[in-house]
Amino acid sequence: MDSKIKLLSTDFDGTLFAEFENPPIPYQLQELITGFQKRGGIWVINTGRDMSSLMETMARARVYIKPDHLILVEREIYHHRDAQYVEHHSWNAACNKAHAELFGLVRKDVPYLSEWVNKRFEKATIYEDLYSPFCFVAEKTAHAEEIHQFLDDYCKKVPHLTVVRNDVYARFSHVAFNKGTALRELSGGLNIQPHEILAAGDHLNDLPMLSGEHAKWLVSPSNAIDVVKTAVRKQNGHVSELHCGHGVAEGIARFLGDANYQQ
Repeated sequence: MDSKIKLLSTDFDGTLFAEFENPPIPYQLQELITGFQKRGGIWVINTGRDMSSLMETMARARVYIKPDHLILVEREIYHHRDAQYVEHHSWNAACNKAHAELFGLVRKDVPYLSEWVNKRFEKATIYEDLYSPFCFVAEKTAHAEEIHQFLDDYCKKVPHLTVVRNDVYARFSHVAFNKGTALRELSGGLNIQPHEILAAGDHLNDLPMLSGEHAKWLVSPSNAIDVVKTAVRKQNGHVSELHCGHGVAEGIARFLGDANYQQ
């Protein structure tokens, strides 16, 4: 490769993908990533979605590019091999073990947490899934912020517990496993250093990877929340005035120095 950047780590929703646009991922961005991969670059989708949700959405959007690796539910690593995605066994096993032990401590408090939320926010939805014993969807962002603060206070009582949130959605997670630490594990195995990595994201759950500890080159689109834009600017990253994939394409092109990119 002639580029100083060897790996792209991109969030999906709100960063690459805009559901109500056609196409949901701009063709310019897909072409930019295709060219990067042809020159030997590695592309990782680093998302809060699980495998089935991501694969179905990409298929419906007729996305013709394929990521070389996936980081799913903000913590699990998968590699593209022989036309399928296979898991990174050692990391995923350690991740699952840590979460099982931690959530064993949390389950007894789920009724209390649920009652607190239900009494104050009748339209919030609380549920358990494969990845957390307590998840919520709030009616609006302001409600999500208040619930998030309550859960952050609870987390102070449980070692290693944290809240992972994207807008009105949130769940519990182990503090050692997030988009940033998973990216570090993946890139370390590929012998790629943080100064050779570009990361792009738009929301709270992207902050762990939008750090110089894990990636030197940082990008956020115009629709990113203010705290993300501030973090990116403070680290000399690119905050675009274009939204979603258009803004990400602009930032990637800038840092790759791609003179052929057409906005």
